Amino acid sequence: MARVLHIEDDPNNRRLVQKLLGAAGHEVIEAEGGVEGIQLARKSQPDLVLVDINIPDLDGYEVTLRLRGISALQEVPIVAITAEGDRDSTLAVGCDGFIAKPIDAAHFADTIAQFLAGHREWAEDASDKLLRLRTQKIVERLEKKIVELSETNQRLEDVARLRREFLQNVSHELATPMTPVVGYLRLLLNEELGPLTDLQRKCLASIETSTQRLRAVVDTLLDVSSLETGRMHYYTRAYDFREVCSNALDQIRPKLDERDVTLVERVPEEPMPAQGDPDKLLRAMVHVLDNASKFTPTGGEVAVEVRAEGDQDLLFEVADSGPGVRPEHIARIMEPFFQVDGSVTRDHGGVGLGLAFARRVTEALGGGIEISSPPAGEVAERQLSGTLVELRVRRSPERPEAQPK
Repeated sequence: MARVLHIEDDPNNRRLVQKLLGAAGHEVIEAEGGVEGIQLARKSQPDLVLVDINIPDLDGYEVTLRLRGISALQEVPIVAITAEGDRDSTLAVGCDGFIAKPIDAAHFADTIAQFLAGHREWAEDASDKLLRLRTQKIVERLEKKIVELSETNQRLEDVARLRREFLQNVSHELATPMTPVVGYLRLLLNEELGPLTDLQRKCLASIETSTQRLRAVVDTLLDVSSLETGRMHYYTRAYDFREVCSNALDQIRPKLDERDVTLVERVPEEPMPAQGDPDKLLRAMVHVLDNASKFTPTGGEVAVEVRAEGDQDLLFEVADSGPGVRPEHIARIMEPFFQVDGSVTRDHGGVGLGLAFARRVTEALGGGIEISSPPAGEVAERQLSGTLVELRVRRSPERPEAQPK
């Protein structure tokens, strides 16, 4: 009985070889990819290797080159079984035989027995041996890189999973004590627990402002946590896109007024009916506006234009006169937690979740976000020098689903 290593990604072909060689009394060890096959060959020390040419990670040629570079396996016969490639190529890289697919089931076991008994096929050009020796070191390095990348990818997946779990737990731990804080603060400000002096009211007003800011961060953390864990649910109902845009602008006006930032807006007077989740869309718009507000210097401008494009697309465009975004950062600023300046001494607040949330929401509503810096064109008849964020949704998107990470 011989031990045969079969490297093949097609389960049907593996079952056929297992059946034919198992009936002949051989032990068949299986691998689905090239790297796995090389590792099994080292570990099991097979009497013969069957390898398909078209397999994942390392192909059959590369596997053969690598196996021929392992001293303990140099005398082990390697036979290519493939519907692709040609006999001369497989023999040139070091295979001892070539079996074309589909396999001849009636004679397959006998053919394998011949190779186990010492039968070999030879390449016509002996110079191929020198080429084979030179390429063995290249394939060896490639194999090591693939193993390293696979291990790194697994670690990254573990880190991403732990991050999602941590984000979810921290968000809920922060949200729980916030509820009574907000409730009791409202009772105090309404003087339901007794009259307040002017100084007390001023102090409580300052506390309320900070609490609202903290609550906004916690709400965003909860939203992004739901998005990354696939637990964000969207609701579909009729709404007015224009009305949602107006509500978002109303929420941002006080912040712009505090910083003496001029708001230039161009909003249609007629309704813009649509189907979707207006509550989450509103939060997405506020995030975009808040981002523009943060990066616009005192005395600058923010321009907003609301318009339809074609029969289905609805656009909410926000441009600012801030410093802009470098080209290499444009794609990354929509990733969760990414900030161009992530230091604690940075000039702008926030935790880097607003644009990430807005992107996920708009994609769920059939659209997306595009960013250009400087703005590619005018917004509300203003050509500003900073950044343009174009939020796009569909009037009637397919039913929104939770968007897992």
